[in-house]
Amino acid sequence: MTEQAIEKLKTYDGPRFRIMEVCGTHTHEIFRQGVRSLLSPQIELISGPGCPVCVTPVDYIDEAVMLALEHGATICTFGDLVRVPGTKQSLSQARGKGAKVQVVYSPQDAADYAGDHPEEEVVFLSVGFETTVPSSCIAVEMAIKAGLHNFSLLTANKTMPVAYEAMKDACDAYLYPGHVHAIIGTGLCETMRDRGVSGVVAGFTARELVTALTVALTRFREGRPFFENCYPRVVKPEGNPAAVRMIEKYMESCDAQWRGIGELPGSGLKLRAEYAEFDARLKYKLPKIEGKANPACRCGDVLRGKCLPTDCKVFGRGCTPEHPVGACMVSGEGACSAWYLYGGVLL
Repeated sequence: MTEQAIEKLKTYDGPRFRIMEVCGTHTHEIFRQGVRSLLSPQIELISGPGCPVCVTPVDYIDEAVMLALEHGATICTFGDLVRVPGTKQSLSQARGKGAKVQVVYSPQDAADYAGDHPEEEVVFLSVGFETTVPSSCIAVEMAIKAGLHNFSLLTANKTMPVAYEAMKDACDAYLYPGHVHAIIGTGLCETMRDRGVSGVVAGFTARELVTALTVALTRFREGRPFFENCYPRVVKPEGNPAAVRMIEKYMESCDAQWRGIGELPGSGLKLRAEYAEFDARLKYKLPKIEGKANPACRCGDVLRGKCLPTDCKVFGRGCTPEHPVGACMVSGEGACSAWYLYGGVLL
């Protein structure tokens, strides 16, 4: 992180430059490391839809609650999802009514749990982007090899390409998520550039973030669509072919609902037909559920870059990390939780 780069960011006085941090971890790290304080007022950072818990729709939580309370399934999930509000209740609240909810650290942990508890029906809540999907596929592979018939996935996995296209008018350039492109490579970014959409892949340290923002600003001033990989120590042009093959073996694309954005065709992933016995929706014949978010919550607008978290009337008042109204305040990658923790608490 050079003084020259910081000076460029601080003193920029050209046309307003809007950069969307697609990745929720970028949002938190930019706050935590004080990067925002280095930016000219003419550089605007916009939080995007790169928090998997945040973009997961309310009806998914309702499905998980139904599986736990009505079907008696043991829900295995990452911790963030436990407190995300559903239409009527969260998984945490359902647990207070007798639902069995286990917090795990990986899908493989859930498969191991199913193997250790053959008397229980175990459902893993598979939420995430390309970064975490291979782990869910590995868990299914483990279940097949171990002959586990009491294990399944409730999928809400999403992929970024269609989302990039849907959000392109909300910014001048993307700060592309390093973790996602470590899996899928940089070919998509180059295609987006050729279609007039700019962006840089960024890492997560202060130096890497400042470097990426400085490169983006420099290229923006040239007046042409651009793409630069500013995280080459992790992100390679080819990505991770083995992980991609794993996804393609077990998953296929499907339409998916994104909180705040709506349905994006081909932006989701579901298990292929040959692995239907591990698909919780099919296994338990779940009905179509239309979830309803709390109308006071503006998570959807935050995820589309339409407003700041502090523009929401319940931010820091009725909605806090301890008592969240929406998913963006719950998740460790959520924009609202970042603003609450580091930058915008209303006193």
